[in-house]
Amino acid sequence: MTDPSPERIMDLGRRRAALPDRTSPGPARAVLYRDGHRERETDTVAGAHRAMDRESGLMAWISMARPDRDQLTEVARLFGLPGLALEDAIVAHQRPKAEVYQGVLFLVLRPARYDTARESVEVDEIHLFAGHDFVVTIGHADHVDFETVRDFLEAEPRVLANGALAVVHAVLDLVVDGYAPVVSELQDDVDEVETQVFSGDSRASRRTYRLAREVILLSRAVEPLGAVLDALMDPLSRRPDHPRDQPDQYTVTSVTPDPLASPQGRQGIAAALPFHIPAGRRGEMHHRLRDVADHVAAVRERVDGFRQLLQNIMSVNSALIDQAQNEAMKKVSSWGGILVVPTLISSVYGMNIDPQPGFHWVFSWPLTLVLMALSSLSLYVVFRRNGWL
Repeated sequence: MTDPSPERIMDLGRRRAALPDRTSPGPARAVLYRDGHRERETDTVAGAHRAMDRESGLMAWISMARPDRDQLTEVARLFGLPGLALEDAIVAHQRPKAEVYQGVLFLVLRPARYDTARESVEVDEIHLFAGHDFVVTIGHADHVDFETVRDFLEAEPRVLANGALAVVHAVLDLVVDGYAPVVSELQDDVDEVETQVFSGDSRASRRTYRLAREVILLSRAVEPLGAVLDALMDPLSRRPDHPRDQPDQYTVTSVTPDPLASPQGRQGIAAALPFHIPAGRRGEMHHRLRDVADHVAAVRERVDGFRQLLQNIMSVNSALIDQAQNEAMKKVSSWGGILVVPTLISSVYGMNIDPQPGFHWVFSWPLTLVLMALSSLSLYVVFRRNGWL
């Protein structure tokens, strides 16, 4: 097997999403649903798969926390998950994306949280596989609670009746809503560092640069979500009478298909969605995804604003530092000019030559001192009026 590509081993954020085979696996839950209502929970993933084979109309939701390689391999074997996407899920450290492999949607999301004490953005990673009758949520994050999503959806059986896409929307909504407190904390820190800059705090430069890095980390997690949501909404926006293979204004061109997939698997997100949702219900899911897309757009605007503002703050801080240095140079130069005249006069008396006529005059020494004082005082007054002192 060839070495993993740099994209798969690079750390796209804080080192929070450790490789699954390097950590202890967390719990895995397998719950079966029918028409949006919980039917039962099985002890194992294999038990859920057997129940789906025996009974029709069931949807399985497999929730896994920090799974190891063996757990992911078993799920992939039972539900036919694509090998390329499984490798991405095992290695982790992926960019947010949505891809379809043979009718199975693979979704990568990067939830974030803010450490106020350290003023750092912690970016984690979650993966999601979705088909027409199953969904697998994989959490490599400590603070993303899929059970919160489950409780919300189970309280809304009409929404959960939309199947796997309802889970996709709920997870997306949870991740995007989690960006709001991060943006709020960053706003407070940016306001504070702006005050520091104008108050002349010497620590402002270091803090501004650190905040700029945190904003870039958040931008990496948020920026790709616009294209992801557009791809998810694409098939929901199609007219029922519009041929799927005919390009239109919603055609997705950025989705990478599985090269080994069948021709039906090369149609992008539209090949996997809307997961057999009745035509009358597609508008509702489109509106829900559009709401998430609006929140993403708002977060992206705030993040872009932070980046521009921090760049301006760094520029202003640099200008203020240059101005302070210029003021210091003016003072040094002014005092140097004040001292150079008496130094020049005194150096004449200090030359190793025979005394000239007038050196022994009784008033030569007092007159020289007065001349030195007056020249220094005159220069001081001139520099003072020019604002150099």
